Amino acid sequence: MKRMLRSALSISTLAAVALLAVPTVTYSQTEGQQRREERRDDRRKAQDTRQDGRSEARDAKQECKEGDEATRAECRQQKRQTKQDAREKARDIKQND
Repeated sequence: MKRMLRSALSISTLAAVALLAVPTVTYSQTEGQQRREERRDDRRKAQDTRQDGRSEARDAKQECKEGDEATRAECRQQKRQTKQDAREKARDIKQND
């Protein structure tokens, strides 16, 4: 009789602990997943911004080289500045969102 009472008490205690532990773990996991997804989205946006900046820089350099008003060094500097601007925008996206 005592053995049955102890085992019933043990089972009910374990069940109570399990019921109390599950909601807090689930809630924390959901918040963490949301934060990770937000960071992933920010990284994707930043990566897209940098890629667009590279394309714009290539196009700008090509246009600059085709024109006669700038030297190759000036065209190269313009491309560098365009890429740097894209990097700064990407940093802003990652840090401010």
